[in-house]
Amino acid sequence: MVAIIDYDAGNIKSVQKACEALGAETIVTDQALRIREADAVILPGVGAFGKAMSNLRERGLDTAITETIVSGKPFFGICLGLQLLFEESEESPGEQGLGILKGRIVRIPEKAGLRVPHIGWNSLTFPRAGRLFEGIREGAFVYFVHSFYCQAEEAVVRAQTDYGVRMDVSVEQGNLFATQFHPEKSGQTGLAILKNFLDMAKLA
Repeated sequence: MVAIIDYDAGNIKSVQKACEALGAETIVTDQALRIREADAVILPGVGAFGKAMSNLRERGLDTAITETIVSGKPFFGICLGLQLLFEESEESPGEQGLGILKGRIVRIPEKAGLRVPHIGWNSLTFPRAGRLFEGIREGAFVYFVHSFYCQAEEAVVRAQTDYGVRMDVSVEQGNLFATQFHPEKSGQTGLAILKNFLDMAKLA
């Protein structure tokens, strides 16, 4: 069973449908107990960093997320779900993130000819091998919708892209995986990435 965390951050149904298309049983939940009982957990999301952290804390989901990751269960953060794993974000000064990963979230710089938010398809490069990307060719295109990106420790970065600046867009640390892009909206490449995650959890 894959628990997809619902904390009023949007983009839940498309993640659920993609997982179910790959053969995984899913549950959408905002209950800490159901998250702890799951075989794997996905934290999706589109929205504001500060409001999202407030929602997680109000429901006790911040603790459930940390416990899930410490327990060794496969965990996947997507878009805002990646950003919340870090210590802080320029989007919400003074608001602490989950702090599971060291680093911070910064705004994409304004540059001529490049719109922010960044919406669309960009290609990936792989500075080091990542389990999410087994069978994925370097240069594959995936879909982004974001105005902020992570500056992570080099050791955890598994994928990057260029959009006026070199951006870290996927990280891996033990059983923890996260992408800034949306695999559930990235066609066959995205489904292959999700399948790699579900295979690690023995759910697809």
